[in-house]
Amino acid sequence: MAEKKEKAPKLADPIAASYEISTQEMIERSHKLGVETIFDRAVSMKPCNIGIQGICCKNCSMGPCRLPLPKAGIVGEDTRKGLCGATANTIAARNFARMVAAGAAAHSDHGRCVAEVFMSAAKKETDAYKIKDVQKLLQVAPHLGVDVTVEEDGEVKDRDVDEIALEVAEVALNEWGKSDGELLYLKRAPQSNYEKWEKEGVKPRNIDREIVEIMHRTHMGVDQDYKNLIKQCTRCSLADGWGGSMLATDLQDILFGTPYPLQSEANLGIMKEDHVNIIIHGHEPVLSEIIVAVAQSQEMLDYAKGKGAKGIQLGGICCTANEMLQRHGVPTAGNFLQQELAIITGACDAMVVDIQCVMQNLANVAKCFHTKLITTHPIAKMEQENVIHIEFNEHYALEDATRIVKMAIDNFENRGSDVLIPQHKATQIAGFGVESIQYHLGGTFRGTYYTLNDNIINGRIRGVAGVVGCNNARSRHNEVHIKVLKELIKNDVLVLTTGCDGITAAIHGLLTPEAAQVHCGPGLAEVCEVVGIPPILHLGSCVDNSRILLAATEVVKAGGLGNDLADLPVAGSAPEWMSEKAISIGHYFVTSGVYTVFGGSIPTSGAPVFHDYISKELENVYGGKWDVEPDPIKHAQLMIAHIDKKRKALGIDKARERVLMDMASRQALEV
Repeated sequence: MAEKKEKAPKLADPIAASYEISTQEMIERSHKLGVETIFDRAVSMKPCNIGIQGICCKNCSMGPCRLPLPKAGIVGEDTRKGLCGATANTIAARNFARMVAAGAAAHSDHGRCVAEVFMSAAKKETDAYKIKDVQKLLQVAPHLGVDVTVEEDGEVKDRDVDEIALEVAEVALNEWGKSDGELLYLKRAPQSNYEKWEKEGVKPRNIDREIVEIMHRTHMGVDQDYKNLIKQCTRCSLADGWGGSMLATDLQDILFGTPYPLQSEANLGIMKEDHVNIIIHGHEPVLSEIIVAVAQSQEMLDYAKGKGAKGIQLGGICCTANEMLQRHGVPTAGNFLQQELAIITGACDAMVVDIQCVMQNLANVAKCFHTKLITTHPIAKMEQENVIHIEFNEHYALEDATRIVKMAIDNFENRGSDVLIPQHKATQIAGFGVESIQYHLGGTFRGTYYTLNDNIINGRIRGVAGVVGCNNARSRHNEVHIKVLKELIKNDVLVLTTGCDGITAAIHGLLTPEAAQVHCGPGLAEVCEVVGIPPILHLGSCVDNSRILLAATEVVKAGGLGNDLADLPVAGSAPEWMSEKAISIGHYFVTSGVYTVFGGSIPTSGAPVFHDYISKELENVYGGKWDVEPDPIKHAQLMIAHIDKKRKALGIDKARERVLMDMASRQALEV
């Protein structure tokens, strides 16, 4: 009997797989070298048609219960049930809730780690970390109920900064597990939003409790009402956006410095053949901050030259990249789907990973090259033998970082001759935040978001979009991101971005002021030219979506555009989402009052009643709702239509006459 021949593995078509040329080049190189990547696996492995619709339940061992797909135009009762009788709505809601819980846990555990390092710095237990931004500390402290002044002998005096820092650390850490009360940061939202959450009974009590309660409610035989499950999703996601993520951002700013705009570069072309290339990847910046400092030290530069290198080139992947970019100008080597490709260049001497969005296949790719793959977090190890684990400890951060950088330098000598770095990179202006947007669009004359609001009211800026999130190998890499972004700015919508969307925008040249004249409508182009900003403002990493919430809150405070986040001409988008974090982010934007569109699909379509609840009825409760649209142009147009609807409701849908102000008019303004 003849032996059965194995079929050749299916390989990705480089052009069909990615919209970006250096990625196409590296996919082609991977095929020549016989190295499998995520792009190839996406071709050979198709998603489960039932699971993608959210109607597969595996929460007990009687399952998995895979419900049949819904029939079009179901009239009357939906009779589909699992073994226990759980309906499609219950199963989809439970699955959705568990995604919210996992996403909130990921962001909030990141925040907890930062808070613990902050506590060590406040107690002066480590030489590696010190408070860099005292002003931000003084701004944040009152929101946590920490006084920055004290009254002595009838006189108000400033409190000692060390005392304030220690109390902030204690109060912040308590937000994860306090026994009573509510999250303190909820009151940073507009009063109308806070009152809405209070009325609906969805104010988070503490961060950890809301995550645990979702896991309890979704256990077999507990919560079987999709509306009640979504209520708990709301508590949990708000605990992420207005809790763990916001605390992470604030404490990182205090420890490492509040970002301000700077210039850098993006794409795989930032790597250098004659330098030691270290790629930092993940989401938690506490160790990477020290790696940057060590790699830039004269001692390490001399050590590298002694090994034959001309210097050390740092580059970043995913949100660790964004953290290092916005504070230090470290160039971004790529987004989520480019992580394997950085090693395939043959020039990556070490890839240092922490948590989240780190593919296990990196270990298999690294085996094919000289690259040292180093894990650094106690909760994120890999089973492969070629992976080195150097566990981060804030008390020995300098020693750990030095060991890692030296290991990369020593490995430079082991690099083979087959190196191919794509010669594609772009300039980017990044590092924006609530404070810098206020300065650029408000200036010292007003010191508020007045100028931004004024330009929205007069129509030069049509509205604001928050476009965030991952890449997804089920769609053409980068394409949906870029087409959504270009359609928005072409229609005078100012974009705030974070995460891999920010990296993608940078790679495609959209994060420079010059991009406004090429891609923007006349109103937004004019504002960008006058102010000198890009039409897309990069606000940082995934947890820094909290900056978008606070920027929107500042717009409400500046006046003229309503009293609630739901009143604003704003919309949210995650064009190529793929992680559970994205579902948590999406839900806290929706329940904060923001219309939010996801690309691809969300795992709710198999339960039409539940899907209608989150995509229609939620708007009546919170002012925001979910929507799904895979086509990038239609996706952006849905956002623009919503922005126009809000402009009409505010009575600003007609262009306002432009008036040249003389000195008397200026003097009449309240300053």
